[in-house]
Amino acid sequence: MYKVFINEKKLLLSKNAQNLEKTIRYENSTTLEIALDLLQNTSTSELNVYDENLDLLWEEFNKLFRKIEAAGGIVNNASGDILFIKRLGKWDLPKGKMEKSESREESAIREIEEETNLRNVVLKDFINTTYHIYTERNGDRVLKYTHWFEMFFDGEDTSKPQIEEGITEVAWKNDESITSEVFPNTFKNIKLILSDFKDSKSK
Repeated sequence: MYKVFINEKKLLLSKNAQNLEKTIRYENSTTLEIALDLLQNTSTSELNVYDENLDLLWEEFNKLFRKIEAAGGIVNNASGDILFIKRLGKWDLPKGKMEKSESREESAIREIEEETNLRNVVLKDFINTTYHIYTERNGDRVLKYTHWFEMFFDGEDTSKPQIEEGITEVAWKNDESITSEVFPNTFKNIKLILSDFKDSKSK
């Protein structure tokens, strides 16, 4: 099952029909274009496209886009707080595009250090990959894969925002602050990866 977000609306690709606002059985690439059109140009907020051959469905979906890969992390400190950045008025997790020569892990660490000014962040486990779609100014449709890692930081807190990247704040948030401050003002993908992270910790 793949959850893809487009303008904060959810497209779910799955093997079996799911109980969402709209559900469409996959027939060919036109099915996917119809699904995208409904999410982009109507009030539909969530849509499911399903086919028993999920691998084929995902492969055909990817053909519609230029793929960009990014990496980032959920950074915990010794108190169990999580590190957030504020960019364009919304709370986010530090992340960024991978460079050609980098591994996902190297990219995640570099982006966190660049965006938050922390040093010696310790990489732990891979959490999950999130997906979202956007259109570039030249009209290219992009499917962005963001690979997320759990990280730990227990050094001197040198955090400060990378202003030139539009980041205005770096802050550690506890569970209460995440619920009251971050969740009302963040992206669905961020809520999703935080939920995946919490689930992995509770197992």
